[in-house]
Amino acid sequence: MSSEVMEVKANSMTARRAADSEIEAPTADMSSPAGPPKTPKSPFASRFMSTPLASPMKKAIVSMQGYLEEVGHFTKLDPQDAWLPITESRNGNAYYSAFHTLSSGIGVQALLLPLSFTVLGWAWGIICLSVAFMWQLYTLWLLIQLHESQSGMRYSRYLRLSMAAFGEKLGKLLALFPIMYLSGGTCVTLIMIGGGTMKIFYQIVSGNNTSPLTILEWYLVFTGMAIVLAQLPNLNSIAGVSLIGAITAITYCTLIWVVSITRDRPAGVNYDYPVLPPQAKSDPAASVFSILNALGITVFAFRGHNLVLEIQGTMPSSTKSPSRLPMWKGVKFAYLIIAMCLFPLAIGGYWAYGNLIPSNGGMLNALNKYHGHDTSKFVLGFTSLLVVVNCLTSFQIYAMPVFDNLEFRYTSCMNKPCPRWLRAGFRILFGCFACFIAVALPFLPSLAGLIGGVAVPITLAYPCFMWVLIKKPHKHIAIFNWVLGSLGIVLSILIVTGAIWNIVTIGIEVHFFKPE
Repeated sequence: MSSEVMEVKANSMTARRAADSEIEAPTADMSSPAGPPKTPKSPFASRFMSTPLASPMKKAIVSMQGYLEEVGHFTKLDPQDAWLPITESRNGNAYYSAFHTLSSGIGVQALLLPLSFTVLGWAWGIICLSVAFMWQLYTLWLLIQLHESQSGMRYSRYLRLSMAAFGEKLGKLLALFPIMYLSGGTCVTLIMIGGGTMKIFYQIVSGNNTSPLTILEWYLVFTGMAIVLAQLPNLNSIAGVSLIGAITAITYCTLIWVVSITRDRPAGVNYDYPVLPPQAKSDPAASVFSILNALGITVFAFRGHNLVLEIQGTMPSSTKSPSRLPMWKGVKFAYLIIAMCLFPLAIGGYWAYGNLIPSNGGMLNALNKYHGHDTSKFVLGFTSLLVVVNCLTSFQIYAMPVFDNLEFRYTSCMNKPCPRWLRAGFRILFGCFACFIAVALPFLPSLAGLIGGVAVPITLAYPCFMWVLIKKPHKHIAIFNWVLGSLGIVLSILIVTGAIWNIVTIGIEVHFFKPE
C-alpha cells in the first residue's frame, strides 16, 4: 500500500516538473541567442501532410515559401522604378545585354585609334591598347557584381551606386557631371557626326560636291529622325534598335580596315614617331603631352560604363538566377566582338596610312581622302550610310539616362507615372536642346579631350573604389583595387593636363552658331 502511494507521488512530481518546463521553455527560447520560438506543429497537420493526398499541397506550400524567401531576401525594388523608362520593363536577357553593350561600346571614336599609334609607335601602341582593354573589362565586371547588394537592393543607375558607396553628397559630386556629360555630350557629338556624314553620303550618291542643304539643316534632319526613334518607351523596347546599331558598327569598322589594307598604301607613308604638331616641335615637353593625348584617344575608344548598371537593371533577378549571370554572359560575347573590331582597326589603319592618318575624322576621312578614286561609290556611300544609322541607334541608348532622369523628377514630385504626352514632350525637348548645343558650340569636339578626361574615373577608377567600400574584400584585393583606382585618377589628371596643353599650344577655333 505504501509503495503504491509513493509511486503515485513520484508520478505527480514528474508531471509537475514537465509542466513547469513546458511553461518556462518559451521564455528561455526567446531570451536565448538562438532566435524566436518556433510555431508548434499540430499532430493532425503533420499526419495529414504525410499522406499521399497532401503531396500536391505540400509542393505548392514549399514552392510558395521559396518564392517568398527569394522576393523578401533579394529584390527590394523601389515602386517608382516601375514608372521609369530604364526599369519599366525587366524581361531582359543575355542577348539584350550583348546588343546594348555592342551598340554603346563601339562608336566612331574608335576610328581615331590609329592616330594614337603615330605618337606611341607599334609596340607601345599595342601594349597601351591591350592594357586599356583589360583594365576597363575588369572594372566592367566589378560594376556588374556591385549591381545587387547583399541586402537585396538593386542599383540600376550609376549615380545611385556612387551615392551608396561614397555617401549622398560626395557621390553626387563625383559622378553627376561625368555621367551627364557621357550621356548628353555624346548625344550632341552624335548629332554633329551624324549630320555631317549625311551630307557626305548625299555628295557621294549625287556625284557632286554641292549640297542643297546647309550643315545646320542636315543637323535638323538627323535630330528629327532621332526624336522619332526616341519615342520607344523603355530601354528593353530599343533592344532591336541596339541590334541594328551593333551590326552597323561591326560592319563599317570591318569594312574600313579591310578596304584600307587591301588597297595600295599612299605615297610617303612612314612610321616615324612621335608625330608632333609644327607649333610644338621646339617645345621639349611636347613629346610628353603628345603621349598623354595619345593615351586619351586610347581610353576614349572604350565607352559605355555609365550604361552598364542601367542595362543590367532591365533583367529579372532572384537568388537562384541573379541578373549578374546573364549580364556577364552577354558582356563577354560583346567584348569579344569589340576586340575583333578595335584591334584590327587600330593596327590595320596605322599600317595602311602611317603618319598620314588625318587628325580630324580618323579612318573615315582617310578612306575618302586616299582611296576615294580607286574605291567604288557604293562602298564609300554604304560606309557613310552605316555610320549615320549607327549614330541614330547610339543616340537612343545614350539618351535613355537623360529621359529617365527627367521622368524621375516628375514622378518624385507628382507621385504618379509620367503621361504619354509628357514623356514624348521630354524627348522632343531634349532632342531640340542637344541640336541647339551642336549648332551653338560647333567647337565642342575640340574640347572632348579636356571634358572627357574628367569622365575617365567613371570607367577606370570609381568602380575599384566602390568595390572596396561596399564589398570590403580581403586585404590584398583591397590594396590592388585602391592602387588601380588611384592610377585611374592620376591618368585622368594627366589626360586633362595634356588636353589643356594641346589647346594652349595648337589653339582651337572658337566660333558660335557657325557649324562647318
